[in-house]
Amino acid sequence: MSKHAPILNLPNILTLIRVAAIPVLVLVFYVPTKGSDVMAAALFLAAGLTDWLDGYLARRLGQTSPFGAFLDPVADKLIVAVALVMLVQVHATLWLSVPAMVIVCREITVSALREWMAELGQRSRVAVSSVGKIKTVAQMGSITVLLGLKPAHTASGDIVMTPGLWIGYAALYLATALTLWSMYRYLRAAAPQFRGAGRGE
Repeated sequence: MSKHAPILNLPNILTLIRVAAIPVLVLVFYVPTKGSDVMAAALFLAAGLTDWLDGYLARRLGQTSPFGAFLDPVADKLIVAVALVMLVQVHATLWLSVPAMVIVCREITVSALREWMAELGQRSRVAVSSVGKIKTVAQMGSITVLLGLKPAHTASGDIVMTPGLWIGYAALYLATALTLWSMYRYLRAAAPQFRGAGRGE
């Protein structure tokens, strides 16, 4: 990690753009115009690609920084949580609400776990794993698909399931399963630290 890397380097600027894109994503998604769902999906996908790009550039240019290490996961969690809230409102079904709640609760749990482990000097034990990376890809892909396919409803209010929606739901459930599995692995790695630790507020 660079000791004197400037805060406003290129990787961090890309991350800040991802944060700034969140209100734009919300606005685009709810604009009552044709194609707004596709534009929202494209914007979310672009944000997901900058997540990979800013990390790559930070390593390639030697511009990793404490600020970037803090901001990057925060930006990811914010845009995913906002997108899931919008999807729950549009789909309004238990089948989407449950995985959305699981994903959000997992992110809160793992974030708290990493903060606690960092205080103990054991942050590396709960670093992002390969399972976590696969989970992120499945999560981003499923949300992109579901944002781009606002569902039609029958007269009784049920969602008309199209092949695209089935794919989106299947990918979301895959992401949810990987979410639970990766959380289990992080908790298991941190388990030796649970005994004798002080209780915080």
